Amino acid sequence: MKVLVVGGGAREHIMAEVAVRDGAELFIALNNKNPGLLGLSSDSLFCKDMDPTAISNWAHEKNIDLALIGPESALASGIVDNLNNLDIPAMGPTKSASRIEVDKEFMRDLSSEFSFPGQLDYKVCSTVEEARHFLESFGKDCAIKPIGLTGGKGVKVMGDQLHSIDEAVNFCEEIIDTQMSGYAKVVLEERAIGEEFTLQAFISGETVIPMPAAQDHPHALEGDIGAITGGMGSYSQADGLLPFLSQSEYDSALETIRATAAAMNSINSPYRGILYGQFILTSDGPRLVEYNARFGDPEAMNVLSVLNSNFLDVSMDIAQGNLKPVDFEPKATVCKYIVPEGYGTTPRSDCSLSVDSTLLSSSGARVYYAAVNLEENNQISTTTSRSAAVVGKGDSIESAEKVTEAGLKAVSGTGLYVRHDIATEASISKRVSHMENLRS
Repeated sequence: MKVLVVGGGAREHIMAEVAVRDGAELFIALNNKNPGLLGLSSDSLFCKDMDPTAISNWAHEKNIDLALIGPESALASGIVDNLNNLDIPAMGPTKSASRIEVDKEFMRDLSSEFSFPGQLDYKVCSTVEEARHFLESFGKDCAIKPIGLTGGKGVKVMGDQLHSIDEAVNFCEEIIDTQMSGYAKVVLEERAIGEEFTLQAFISGETVIPMPAAQDHPHALEGDIGAITGGMGSYSQADGLLPFLSQSEYDSALETIRATAAAMNSINSPYRGILYGQFILTSDGPRLVEYNARFGDPEAMNVLSVLNSNFLDVSMDIAQGNLKPVDFEPKATVCKYIVPEGYGTTPRSDCSLSVDSTLLSSSGARVYYAAVNLEENNQISTTTSRSAAVVGKGDSIESAEKVTEAGLKAVSGTGLYVRHDIATEASISKRVSHMENLRS
């Protein structure tokens, strides 16, 4: 089967690796020279602006049987619609269905109209005065977000990055005046207190197959401080839950995802693809923070590392509306990202990295390349975004974390940074204690 993977990051690298494992002849469309993807592929299209028409036409020329779409920007541009118009099945939502991520106002209004479980109070404002009035009268801290896509880095939270109503209003003004993410509007959402977690699902219409839960670490620095980033790493547990997340709480989050799939069907915008639910577990149960219309990055590394089912069969079933049960290996996983120093604020752009393949192999870990480029001299240069993800598996989170740390020793370079505290015993104990205190 000829399979196209669209995107050039670590998420797409593992998607491609699993596709090849399951029998794909791989083709890739990307805007960076990712050595992992290039090493797996039969042919590649370098497309700097990731134009959906150019990629779809190239896929048609190559007689692609199935397309797997990685990044949200490609989904938002309507690449799935273009591919479908050329009779190429694609695993990913249409432009209309991807609004669940692309347009936060649409998502919140949908959740309100269909009474999703786990809603948060919210307000969409188009003027600074309206935002100030809501913030002063609401009486609670809020998360402040642009409407559209910002790569996971456009959110600021009162009591975290924002320390007064004036600071919050100033950020609202910045979002509205600059039309951040393409909209002159801002979303103000009730700040929920608890532990964030991710629940992803394969969806085809109203058929929902959930994946193991994971917990991302968006803060740039150890101790969960610093700028909000696209994600510094994540972990999952062998039983699909998390140390602080019970089966009933998992099921409550899944109920929200099922309600969302049903709602999308009801508005004649059936969802086919991956739905990523970001939740925060509070003393009253899970609350829906936001949706992504694709695999999370880093959480794709957690779930695809333990996918037993044939990824090509699952993806084709989604595209054709015939999704069947999916099997996962009962293993824990830990992913830690290697990033340039200063990532999240003022990242370096002059770093390099190399991987000792012998040492990596002996560690049992895997490396997935992200926003890097393979140069003509076969050296790997970094950009200002994340560089590579190191992933370990084990019977427990503790053992998986040790594998990941051993794998990190196989990667060397200049000006690189890792959050080594992710998935450590101390970090997880802190999260468990936090939820125990909230519940009591």
